Amino acid sequence: MDVTQRLSFFASLFRVDENPDSGMWLLYFTILGLSILVYKLGFALKLPVLKSVIIYTFLALGSTVLTFLGIFLPVGEGLVVAALILIIYKIRLHRSKQAESTES
Repeated sequence: MDVTQRLSFFASLFRVDENPDSGMWLLYFTILGLSILVYKLGFALKLPVLKSVIIYTFLALGSTVLTFLGIFLPVGEGLVVAALILIIYKIRLHRSKQAESTES
């Protein structure tokens, strides 16, 4: 069985099978960045600095686990889809608020 056929899109894009050190770091930072983006778009509240540091620390630790799962499972791809859905939602929400304010 060929391992390269079972890799997820981002893992094969970063060539985790050929260059594991830099490939895993690139995969980690991609998943971390997408996780932060999804958190900011969908779940972030205005928090004090210390609470934000704690949340981002746990987000970084969780991204470590997701990176190992993201080699063969579509973790990064799922985060991209979630980010796109949340971006579309934010755009539509912004437009509806603008339309509502112009009607008043």
